[in-house]
Amino acid sequence: MTAPLTLISHHLCPYVQRAAIALTEKGVPFERVYIDLANKPDWFLKISPLGKVPLLRIPQDEGEAILFESTVICEYLEETQPGAKLHPADPLTRARHRGWMEFGSAILSDLWVYETTQDAEVLEAKRGMLKTKFATVEAELGDGPHFAGADFSLVDAVFAPIFRYFDVFDTISDAGIFDNLPRVTAWRKALAARPSVKAAVTEDYPERLMAFLRKHDAALLRSRRAAA
Repeated sequence: MTAPLTLISHHLCPYVQRAAIALTEKGVPFERVYIDLANKPDWFLKISPLGKVPLLRIPQDEGEAILFESTVICEYLEETQPGAKLHPADPLTRARHRGWMEFGSAILSDLWVYETTQDAEVLEAKRGMLKTKFATVEAELGDGPHFAGADFSLVDAVFAPIFRYFDVFDTISDAGIFDNLPRVTAWRKALAARPSVKAAVTEDYPERLMAFLRKHDAALLRSRRAAA
């Protein structure tokens, strides 16, 4: 391809981050265009069937192709681009990885409520659900440093943006979600140090996320749970 791929992004979207991580891990040149999801431009609505990010714009001989949905984008990159393999070669292991990617998406659904609810009881309920889900992940992990051991995979690309939320949440209060989960904690630390993960967001990500919490008057901001 003579022209680079373009990743249509939002500064806080974790699904955008997983696509950006995959692009970087595979060494694919790409450009980023950020949009305001609260004020979506007309050109974006014309090319985004769901009105969501990420979108991947792929130059063609005549015009361009548009991919939507982060998992679809990641799978396309894995199938078409050179560089590091982000899926296992074994079909059964690869299918299991896809299942854990979906598990990560389920965690993100819980996180959306956790970060936006104004209700302290709902916040506590979601805290318990998140702790349970991460305990399930703990039982699946090996010795690391990544989900499947030495090799970085798309499962890692899915979970890295999840853990990034807690880098900010932990500055508000200690929710104890990762207590007694040493493998998850080590995995979280390893992913946070990876260059592709660091580069997936702008430097002002923490400030933007805090502004988002304030905008939603999030109960999380009023949480002061002591460390367990």
